[in-house]
Amino acid sequence: MHGPLTVLAALLPFTSAQLNTYAKKAGLKYFGAATDSPGQRERAGLEASYNQYDAILRDGNEFGSTTPTNGQKWLFTEPEQGVFNFTEGDIVTSIAQEHGLIQRCHALVWHSQLAPWVDNATADWTPETLSAVIVEHVANVMEHYRGKCYAWDVVNEALDEDGSYRDSVFYRVLGEDFIKLAFRTAAKVEPGVKLYYNDYNIEKPSPKSEGVVRIVRMLQEDGIKIDGVGLQGHFVASRPPTLDEQIATINAYGALGVEVAYTELDVRQTTPVNETSLEWQANAYRDAVGACVQAEACIGVTIWDFYDPFSWVPYTFPGEGAALLWFEDFSKHPAYDAVIEAMRNATVSPCKRRQQRRRAQMAARSAELQ
Repeated sequence: MHGPLTVLAALLPFTSAQLNTYAKKAGLKYFGAATDSPGQRERAGLEASYNQYDAILRDGNEFGSTTPTNGQKWLFTEPEQGVFNFTEGDIVTSIAQEHGLIQRCHALVWHSQLAPWVDNATADWTPETLSAVIVEHVANVMEHYRGKCYAWDVVNEALDEDGSYRDSVFYRVLGEDFIKLAFRTAAKVEPGVKLYYNDYNIEKPSPKSEGVVRIVRMLQEDGIKIDGVGLQGHFVASRPPTLDEQIATINAYGALGVEVAYTELDVRQTTPVNETSLEWQANAYRDAVGACVQAEACIGVTIWDFYDPFSWVPYTFPGEGAALLWFEDFSKHPAYDAVIEAMRNATVSPCKRRQQRRRAQMAARSAELQ
């Protein structure tokens, strides 16, 4: 069925390797995969359960972390004002807890998949009333998942492509203060959790990546806690950012004293796939993961699910797909081996990695003082 899998045959010796094992050997904290609850798979017209899928997700050598793809978003957690429902998010959280997976939690304040009562054209929000809504939402959701999240994507996709702020209900009513309010509230609810700004198309130098730097500095200058920048990494196989572009951008964020992670990595291609598109995809995955293991600030990689039938891509980009690392028949993309290759080539000892991180932190602090 997948004749093009013969391409990149030189990588075949790595096919028995496992992602999280090699990620840790390369000095990363985890290699993870997002997942949805079985109920959401069923509603999407997919089977409610795949034993093979579940076994791969729960294999700690393959994946060391997970993220609820949808279940912690506002639409699900607070569908009506003041009415909270954690059913969907709890399913993924229980998997993480049961199998010892790190959980990245996602996402507290986002303009999309927002409950209709918030983004209602007839809602007469004032800065005071909408601020109260943000505080209540962030506080209730974080309190429910207290102690179960390594990190929260506090604000998601607040920027347009030119680096200006997106015209969301939050920005229209509160301006950039909505970002400050969300992070300030999150830090107050659970001081020990990592707080991230998360966005797409911020993986190479651009006006949008400069906008991210502006957000981080804005929060820091106001004394508001921000710990990380999440690079979503939704790439197109034929035109991904280069390895050097990604390393440079991660280093620019790291110079601000925050950590960086790839949070939603996938690489879409035109379907049906062919040898060329699979090779492009493998190269794109290799460069993204290679950038993470080579750049000091990058601590981990999460792919946005791992099994092609559960990808968001075909529903959003008709005619494109096969964006993950496992095909429908559970055979692996050549990109799987390219990821292993990137981590094998950049493997360093944990001691050396810690020394590198300390030097990077000292350099960032020194830059702040200058």
